[in-house]
Amino acid sequence: MEKVETIKPRVRTGVDFDDYFSGPCDPTRHSKLPWFLRLHGSILPKLIIPLLFIGGWATAVTVISNYVADLSVDSVLLTVLGFVVGLALSFRSSTAYERYTEGRKFWTQMILHSRNLARIIWIHADEREGQVGKEDALKKLSAINLIIAFAQSVKHKIRHEPEYDYVDLKPLINHLSTYSKQAHEGDVPAALYNDTMKKGFDTWCEYLGLPIFTSNPRKMLKQYAKAGIHHGNLPLEIMNYLSAYIGSLMNSGQMTVPVLHTQVFNSMALMLDSYSGCERILQTPLPVGYNIAISQITWLYTIVLPFQLYPKLGWITIPGTMVAAYIILGIAAIGREIENPFGHDVNDLDMDGYVSQLANDLIIMTSSAPPDMEEVLESSKNLPLWPYSLAGYPAWKGRDISEIRQSAHRRVDHQHISITREKQNRERAETFGPGRGTV
Repeated sequence: MEKVETIKPRVRTGVDFDDYFSGPCDPTRHSKLPWFLRLHGSILPKLIIPLLFIGGWATAVTVISNYVADLSVDSVLLTVLGFVVGLALSFRSSTAYERYTEGRKFWTQMILHSRNLARIIWIHADEREGQVGKEDALKKLSAINLIIAFAQSVKHKIRHEPEYDYVDLKPLINHLSTYSKQAHEGDVPAALYNDTMKKGFDTWCEYLGLPIFTSNPRKMLKQYAKAGIHHGNLPLEIMNYLSAYIGSLMNSGQMTVPVLHTQVFNSMALMLDSYSGCERILQTPLPVGYNIAISQITWLYTIVLPFQLYPKLGWITIPGTMVAAYIILGIAAIGREIENPFGHDVNDLDMDGYVSQLANDLIIMTSSAPPDMEEVLESSKNLPLWPYSLAGYPAWKGRDISEIRQSAHRRVDHQHISITREKQNRERAETFGPGRGTV
């Protein structure tokens, strides 16, 4: 008997310090700390170096103004420049969050239509009799695996991960002929991409807000392009196989209802639309001119700030400037982080969680055979006229249709009385306490 291999989940044996800086953050995790004390997800680590620089600059200005020459300027600049900085930060935040929410909408659309497509295939694609029926069931399972593979490949594609042999993708598409599989011999193993908890100088510089030392996420893609290695478009290739399977169902007479044909092709079109929408967000960042201008405006305001604060604050200028810098630079940094919501930053979209949930949903959907509704509906546990009657389907099946109609009509009054009584019991419980004065 052939041995069945299972994928073992990754088990953490300790706390990795990188976990506080890498992500995306799991929204299902609960922390009892108040928001202002939380480190995971905070922008503070990326502001450590900038804040130290601003603190040193404010110290230098204060010391020189106090012991050498007064460098203070009129604080009217605070009002004029503050208004401009406020507009710049507002624009930066709104555009970044719009891209973030739009990315989430596209993933919601993809998951919705992936579930719908899988449901139609599993329930409405007929399984023939005999040995060929067993093959039909296996083919349906394989097609639904391709739906999961499509979502997995989109996730990797928009993260600039071109390989096919990821642990969450290869088992689903290893039997397909794709460009990424053909290019695999000259590639770096995908295990290097899978290790999202990277360690190294570049990674820590990114954590500490030093983008000058961070690497380009497209670096590997450029190296492949120079070497003439072409990975194709894996999500589109997977969708081609899925579309061909739908065509085979129609040609074999296993899916003959026209409205199902329309729903299937609409779902596949909208899945591709979601993929294209994510590509649009990824490949159309905020124009470089805006990014440069906003960065220059915020830094210029922060650097000039101690000259304006010194006349009124004195030595308090140093912490005052650092607090103001944290607020201003922090808002700008959050905008930069969520502008591309598809990466591995803490505040990026939890695409791993989305795809894992989709895979779990489809596995549950296919865990049992398509239901025989005749058997389900005729069960004695089916109570057609509940709560008016506790009689099951077989009992009502032996009665006259006029009696069934009358009982269905009486159920309206019964439901109204039940709702009224429940409301009265709730009001009495609020007045006299639980368990007292119930009807």
